[in-house]
Amino acid sequence: MFCLEIEKNIVLIGMPGVGKSTIGVILAKIMSRNFLDTDIYIQSREGKTLQGIIDKQGVKSFCEIEKNTILSVSCTNSVIATGGSVVYSKKAIESLKQSGILFYLYLPLSHLKKRLKNISSRGVVMLHSQSLEQLFDERLPLYERYADTIIDCTGKNHEEVINEILFKLKGFSS
Repeated sequence: MFCLEIEKNIVLIGMPGVGKSTIGVILAKIMSRNFLDTDIYIQSREGKTLQGIIDKQGVKSFCEIEKNTILSVSCTNSVIATGGSVVYSKKAIESLKQSGILFYLYLPLSHLKKRLKNISSRGVVMLHSQSLEQLFDERLPLYERYADTIIDCTGKNHEEVINEILFKLKGFSS
């Protein structure tokens, strides 16, 4: 059992396909914390899939919904997996940073391309004219700017990523 004297949330940010939700669930279980996937929370609140919201209301409207959903979240001692587009809202990020430690899960574009076969139906916030490469280039500096720490997931399995998060968390508890 893992014990840590931190009540702050552990917030996972990063590109779609990097493994935020999977890592988050396992991390929450190991640490005996609640788990919140903001994409699932948005779908539940809106009664539609992410892609359905984007298709019907557009990217800008989705980002507003995402921001308002994040601002409505009030929890501590939880693991939160965010949608990849959360970094477009400074207010949402500031709210997450007030109550949590932001871990940017990084994977190189070549790895993400292999994982993201369903990008057009997955609910990824991107313009129709935008490529995955353009999206990656646009978001990378935002993730790096807002992260409290970066976890390079390249060549690591879930257990190795989680162990690195747990190791880095020790630095935040002292």
